[in-house]
Amino acid sequence: MSADLQWMIIRNNSSFLLKGNKQSLSREPNNLKGRNSFRYNGLVHQKTIGVEPCADGKGVVLVTRKSTGWRKPVKAFTRTELKRGSRRSLNTIRKTIRNNRYRKDLKMSALRRASMILKSQRPVIIKKTSRKTNK
Repeated sequence: MSADLQWMIIRNNSSFLLKGNKQSLSREPNNLKGRNSFRYNGLVHQKTIGVEPCADGKGVVLVTRKSTGWRKPVKAFTRTELKRGSRRSLNTIRKTIRNNRYRKDLKMSALRRASMILKSQRPVIIKKTSRKTNK
């Protein structure tokens, strides 16, 4: 089935759909922005990209979907853990999208999502404020 036909079927009826406040959001896997749109949909396209936090809370997981083998959902996804620092992880995501000829339109969304996940995993440093003494 083509991606356009699948999108027309699940556009308004999906278990992942969240409607409210004049917006429609989606919670499906590999949806980088969480929007219910054809471009960001992670179910209908042959090649999709997803960025998730690692299970142990350090680093990100790059999830890519193979264009072949779509009848076997378990084997359709490739999961790569990126834990060697934020710069190296973001460069790996860039190179993976470019060299494997994945979807160029999702590159910046994937990088932003990975950057925000890595930023949220950094430890919070509490700054000590100096107290003024009244004499």
